[in-house]
Amino acid sequence: MSIIPSFFTSKRSNIFDPFSLDTWDPFQGIISTEPARETAAIVNARIDWKETPEAHVLKADLPGMKKEEVKVEVEDGRVLQISGERCREQEEKDDTWHRVERSSGKFIRRFRLPENAKMDEVKAMMENGVLTVVVPKEEEEKKPMVKAIDISG
Repeated sequence: MSIIPSFFTSKRSNIFDPFSLDTWDPFQGIISTEPARETAAIVNARIDWKETPEAHVLKADLPGMKKEEVKVEVEDGRVLQISGERCREQEEKDDTWHRVERSSGKFIRRFRLPENAKMDEVKAMMENGVLTVVVPKEEEEKKPMVKAIDISG
């Protein structure tokens, strides 16, 4: 095994095109990257959570996924769970893959919501690969305003 990268391997389509050169991986063939590729979908399920005066709003970027491939569940203890599976594209025996960068596999994210979350009124919608989950909040009880009265005499 040579420690100097070869520019004449079949991985490169044109040695004079800088965009066709793969980065040299000194561990290629030694360390398998298959498990990392399978779990990459877990890492790629990026979710933002914001709180507005009316609700908790969670937004998840799930590009290329259909709503049928995603589950939103509510568990005991105010736990909101978002899960799904991004399937690998079907391979044909005559296909030659030059690069596989899109992740596939299962993902799961769980969030414990605060006491003021109305877990029985959760709504979810999916549009353009973005899942939006809205969890309404309980209205805060207004504390009675107390005004001190001066006592004369």
